[in-house]
Amino acid sequence: MDKDVINRKLESLRRCIARITSKMPITREVLRSNDDLQDIIALNLERAVQICVDIAAHVMSETEMPPPSTMAEGFACLVPRFIIDAQVYAASFRQFSWASASAF
Repeated sequence: MDKDVINRKLESLRRCIARITSKMPITREVLRSNDDLQDIIALNLERAVQICVDIAAHVMSETEMPPPSTMAEGFACLVPRFIIDAQVYAASFRQFSWASASAF
C-alpha cells in the first residue's frame, strides 16, 4: 500500500472537513435559506465521502478480496481485517443515516 497516496487523500479529506466546518451555519434556518452554503457543504460532503471510498479501495487493492459492489460493502470488507473498528463502522453509518434524514 502506498502510504503517500493515503496521506495525500487524508490531507484532502481534512481540507473538506475544514471547509464544511467553516461554513456550518448557526441554525438550520440559515442553512435552509442559503443556497450557496448548501452547495458548499453538499459538495464538500460528497468529496469527503468519495475520498473515503478511494482510501478503502486503495487499501482493498492490496488484498485478495474481490472488489465491492457498493460503497458500504467496501467499508464493511475492512472491518474483519481490523482496518476499521466494527463499533466505529456501525456507529458511523447510524449517525450518517440519522443526520441525513433530519438535515432538512
